[in-house]
Amino acid sequence: MNQSICIGLINPKSPTNVGAVMRAAGCYGANAVRYTGARYARAARFHTDTGDARLRIPLMPVGDITENLAAEVKIVCVELVEGAIALPAFVHPDHALYLFGPEDGSLDQMLIDRADSVVFIPTTGCMNLAATVNVVLYDRLAKSSHAAGSEQLIRQSRDTNNRVRVKAQIPADER
Repeated sequence: MNQSICIGLINPKSPTNVGAVMRAAGCYGANAVRYTGARYARAARFHTDTGDARLRIPLMPVGDITENLAAEVKIVCVELVEGAIALPAFVHPDHALYLFGPEDGSLDQMLIDRADSVVFIPTTGCMNLAATVNVVLYDRLAKSSHAAGSEQLIRQSRDTNNRVRVKAQIPADER
């Protein structure tokens, strides 16, 4: 089944976090990243997008984070809010716009009220924006049929300097 993942950032302020979100979007197969507000645009350098995800995944400034969504896209707010579903119990929709609040604030009540689902990560205290995006996208992957992985995936995904192996997997004639 075809799936779509969009990340929505509400008024992000840190180019480091946005760069890390872009890297996560690339690693976990997101289709786009949207953001609102002017803070990021004033400091728009990709300090941590080391995988150059911005070359493959659109990073779009928008006035309304929920504008032009396809009918099948579900809005999922990620926020520490009473009444939210704990992420381990959440069933991810096939087509989702995941909304994350600013590093120094929360999502507006209007967005929470409009959401199809509101989830939280059951940690003690709040997490960094980029770390939160990574955890949500990993949870989506871990619960999907794509979670199995393979040796081929390892080979195509690892850094060019990484050639280590698990000893038991090294054939005797290569040791």
